[in-house]
Amino acid sequence: MDTIFNLATIITTIWLVGYLYCKWCKTYWQRKGLPVLEPEPETWPKEEVARADLVIRTYRRIKENGLRHAGGYRFIWPTYFPVDNEIIKCIFQKDFEHFMNHGTYLNEEGDPFSGHLFNLEGSKWRNLRAKLSPTFTSGKMKMMFPIFVECSDGLEHLLDQCIKNNEAVDIKDVAARYTTDIIGSAAFGIKCNSLIDPEAEFRKVGQKVFAYDRLTMFKYTLIALFPKSILVALGVRITTKELENFLKNVIRENIEYREKNKIVRNDFLHLLLQLKNKGKITDDDSFTPDGQKVDGGTYMTFDEVAAQCYLFFIAGFETSSTTMTFAIYELAVNQDIQDKVRKEVNEVLKKYDNKFTYEAMNEMTYLDKVFNETLRKYPPVSAIPRVCTKDYTIPGTDITIEAGTHFSIPIMGIHYDPEYYPNPEVFDPERFNEENKAKRPPYTHVPFGDGPRICIGSRFGRMQSLVGLAKIVKNFKVTLNEKAIYPLKFDTKSLILSPKGNMWVNVTTV
Repeated sequence: MDTIFNLATIITTIWLVGYLYCKWCKTYWQRKGLPVLEPEPETWPKEEVARADLVIRTYRRIKENGLRHAGGYRFIWPTYFPVDNEIIKCIFQKDFEHFMNHGTYLNEEGDPFSGHLFNLEGSKWRNLRAKLSPTFTSGKMKMMFPIFVECSDGLEHLLDQCIKNNEAVDIKDVAARYTTDIIGSAAFGIKCNSLIDPEAEFRKVGQKVFAYDRLTMFKYTLIALFPKSILVALGVRITTKELENFLKNVIRENIEYREKNKIVRNDFLHLLLQLKNKGKITDDDSFTPDGQKVDGGTYMTFDEVAAQCYLFFIAGFETSSTTMTFAIYELAVNQDIQDKVRKEVNEVLKKYDNKFTYEAMNEMTYLDKVFNETLRKYPPVSAIPRVCTKDYTIPGTDITIEAGTHFSIPIMGIHYDPEYYPNPEVFDPERFNEENKAKRPPYTHVPFGDGPRICIGSRFGRMQSLVGLAKIVKNFKVTLNEKAIYPLKFDTKSLILSPKGNMWVNVTTV
């Protein structure tokens, strides 16, 4: 009996200490003197809410109370929510040194593919960013442009077949197959052919990466609840060993084939090969060592190359395909805007012998406005995470936030703020004409983030989306099919902003 009593006492004591610790943790913001984000009102519907909608709700609740910011909690860990434009500007740019890191899960040894640019921190991130920046200049985009055009030809052929077969088109699936083919070609040097064969191996890989099954969601829950040190010790990994081995083998085979046969392709992998073998990116076609050593350890290892290819795949395939899907949805709903885009595309292409060129795409200014408005209403990431790397005093206050505190920058809330975008639910590309852009303060359109940590591949994502959209609108009229979910709803399970269900449209030739 004594043993049972002692055991019960120990368990009760541990539970009580744990309970009191959690209660104390949840007084962090009160101790700081910062307003605390209270639970949502009981009168609000309790249906499953997409993260994007929750971000808008949170942002508006803070602003409607006349606040510049508020504190909340992720389990027991404090999270800071800024809504004031000046504070957001400081986080992105002015005081970037305090907010260099995303605070995402990183386990380079146990999960090598997690060691990519988005996850890396501190000097490792800074050094790799400096290495990779030359791969995404406008000149390099022009170099890779033929890949976009080739894959868009496949997109056109697929839609032609759907018309011949009198089939409705799931543009969400078609856009994903299009971007899969582009990323496979540019990052891995292979022809995926997923536009031809929906069961192509690389397409299946992409589906697995973004299949948010129970195990994946459980892992992300663990990451949200526990410190990284504990998760690393437990060997938690996001990328499955099967996926890692598959992609590494694909990358290794392509690298060895190119190096052995001196094969040159104008793609992302070629630029990574230059960094691996030469330590720098050059304008010539060579990717073999040229004998010039570069100070600062700029040579990339195979694991670094593989991790960046993986990032390029997950960041470039899903985000661009969902952006294209949202854009097609809005064009189908707003036929006048679709007609205006089609007119511009045809007028510009006439100047270039009806050929898609890099220069022609840069002249399609109204299409670019449509793209920007799509990203305003549907940014791929509804809130950008940052973590405070050293103690920081919030401008205009005496509130100091300790290093290690997580920040959540509410992109979706900013983009739906009627102060910046009147009638934010309305799709209006003219919000992005020069006059209207000049009226808004900076950092109010940030679909790719901003400052030194802005998405490095934004040029690539923009161009592959614009080429695909231009090719579709030039050749086809798009309308919503009766099977489409209208009005559109967001997928509550997806980590990337995505429409719920399939996006069915009708296409006819013009």
